[in-house]
Amino acid sequence: MSRADLAVVDTAAARPNPLWSLGLLRSELVTTFRRWRTVALLGVLAAVPILVGVAVRIETRGGGQVGRGGGEGPAFITQVTNNGLFLVFTALAATLPFFLPMAVGVVAGDAVAGEADAGTLRYLLVAPAGRTRLLLAKYATTMAFCLVATLVVAASALAVGALLFPLGDLTTISGTRISFADGLGRALLIALVVAASLAGVAALGLFVSTLTNSGIAAMATTVGLVITVQILDQIPQLHALQPYFFSHYWLSFADLMRDPVYWDDLVKNLELQALYTAVFGSAAWARFTTRDVTA
Repeated sequence: MSRADLAVVDTAAARPNPLWSLGLLRSELVTTFRRWRTVALLGVLAAVPILVGVAVRIETRGGGQVGRGGGEGPAFITQVTNNGLFLVFTALAATLPFFLPMAVGVVAGDAVAGEADAGTLRYLLVAPAGRTRLLLAKYATTMAFCLVATLVVAASALAVGALLFPLGDLTTISGTRISFADGLGRALLIALVVAASLAGVAALGLFVSTLTNSGIAAMATTVGLVITVQILDQIPQLHALQPYFFSHYWLSFADLMRDPVYWDDLVKNLELQALYTAVFGSAAWARFTTRDVTA
């Protein structure tokens, strides 16, 4: 066999099979969701709506009104006692500033650094996946976790809301009445928007994960950056920069409960997440494809 024939055979052998790429993604999904850490994070997220629902139920048992001390808590919380479906919106508003991005930061930060720390990154790269495909599989897995985590919060809140409070037609922020089926559809759409709102955090965490061989350091750094950005987003003197922070439009999902829906901030949020994904995803790719993997 000539050298040219050998080169063709070697190139064909080195070219990843699309089915193999799907197998890589499936392996990443199974590995991530089987970890006790992932299960624990989902358990904590599922517990938040339970705590909120029980707290509202206890506070209103004697005929009191939740939030009577000045409107504390998420904007939807005063409506929970009238319709348990509002607990879904309240739980998502309560978990989005900290619990959800923290969980995503842990998963994203551990994506590459955790493999290097465990000594398995080199063996993953020996397989015919390529660094780009492996990085894409890691990001897709992180986004799958974003979706699952958001749906866990929504499902837990819906179950608790149905158990503790009445269900039925509900009043939108605009004051109009919509059916329970319409409200349920909007709740699902809100959950999807919240999951998409975490895309920037996922890309940031993946980039940080390519910078170190310590999974714990990557996770801590990502969570620390998320907290720092949200603190900066509350400082009035930085109002000119705040529209560019990935967390600035997170709570715009409330506009989906208006009639008609206000799309301006929702679109800005999705555009901002796409921008962060492009910037930090490209940075992660540039770093990972040129990285000397010795782990």
